[in-house]
Amino acid sequence: MIVHIVIFKFKNENQDENILRVTQELNDLLEKIDVLKSMEVGVNFTDSERAFDLSLYSTFETKEDLQAYAIHPEHLKVVALIKSVTSETKVVDYIL
Repeated sequence: MIVHIVIFKFKNENQDENILRVTQELNDLLEKIDVLKSMEVGVNFTDSERAFDLSLYSTFETKEDLQAYAIHPEHLKVVALIKSVTSETKVVDYIL
């Protein structure tokens, strides 16, 4: 099993609204992309300078499934939204 984790730091402008919108758009991917086995989206509550605002934890059966997800048109739509409202992202992928 492949685990894909991404964390996002949002721009200050319309931050709360953008976090809610991205959360919904990410959660909707679970029904739109069949290679996506599970997904968990979490909004940070920690008030820390090093904290990011949102995290994504998703799983795939294979590396090839993760690659298919990465280029899926529905995923790319969400990526475009995320790029427009975030200032920083970090990712880690590993085999479980």
